[in-house]
Amino acid sequence: MNAPLHSTPTTSRPADNAAQDSTAVNGSAAADKPGLTLLIAAPRGFCAGVDRAIEIVERALDRYGAPVYVRHEIVHNRFVVDGLKAKGAIFVEELDEVPDGAPVVFSAHGVPKSVPAEAQRRGLDYLDATCPLVSKVHRQAERQIEANRHILFIGHRGHPEVIGTMGQVQPGEMTLVETVADVARLDFPPEKALSFLTQTTLSVDDTAKIVSALKTKFPNIVAPKAEDICYATSNRQAAVKEIAPASDLVLVIGSPNSSNSLRLVEVAQRCGTTARLIQRADEIEQSWLNGVGTLGLTAGASAPEKLVREVVDLLSQWRTVEEHTLVSAVEKMVFKLPRQLTE
Repeated sequence: MNAPLHSTPTTSRPADNAAQDSTAVNGSAAADKPGLTLLIAAPRGFCAGVDRAIEIVERALDRYGAPVYVRHEIVHNRFVVDGLKAKGAIFVEELDEVPDGAPVVFSAHGVPKSVPAEAQRRGLDYLDATCPLVSKVHRQAERQIEANRHILFIGHRGHPEVIGTMGQVQPGEMTLVETVADVARLDFPPEKALSFLTQTTLSVDDTAKIVSALKTKFPNIVAPKAEDICYATSNRQAAVKEIAPASDLVLVIGSPNSSNSLRLVEVAQRCGTTARLIQRADEIEQSWLNGVGTLGLTAGASAPEKLVREVVDLLSQWRTVEEHTLVSAVEKMVFKLPRQLTE
């Protein structure tokens, strides 16, 4: 649901989690620090799919007790993964690392069909934390194959979501397309029935260019009924477009293997603003603020709000920070948990 763009100014003090505190910073210490206007993007951070995936692991630990195995990082954020490890989750890359009889959770990015099939063969008790919006793409892939259409899948090679989606169909039934240049190299006959789908965490602008190229080259290609790029990805990129033009520097909190976080950095850079990806506040160097009067701040969909507040607290040690939260959309999406955890 879209909301009018507005900003909420606050003045920050370190270590008091003062997101809504409008009390002025007084005293000589504050007076000695230069000012910094902080533009915080909203929406930012956790999306409904990430919330659901983390809750699935936590509830599994409550139900089964530790250890609970998780195939691949549940979401791409080291802070989140380490927190779940501390509670008893064990992260593995393949099912053959899971002992017989142990519960296992599949990550939010989705898995090939062969993974739950193998879990069933072994009699493992498994929970699927695949984001429902990724599962929707999986179902679309199945329908396109049933309609005898070859699928052109727009995504990033090697990303877990791409591996999982391509694993929904037989080899040779889906072709990966990463760039407009890839479209130019496609060589399908005019009579070939084609469709396209996309990874959910791509750049909205880049994907639009690839889709345009596909439709130009293959006028009869079948598009998905609805946008595959998820609402959270689109909303966070739109929010960065609001803060980046007014910022001297944009910081994006996220992991280097987080597709949606990397896209946020790219969006800011394309607005002509210097942008950096950080995982935690302790990666920020004070020298980055040289010549910076206005700083933009956001977080990828796998980064918790706690990490945003860490950054604000650190900046407040160096500068007198005035926060402005720029709200470009309001998110109310909630996804249901697997039935095994609610019955």
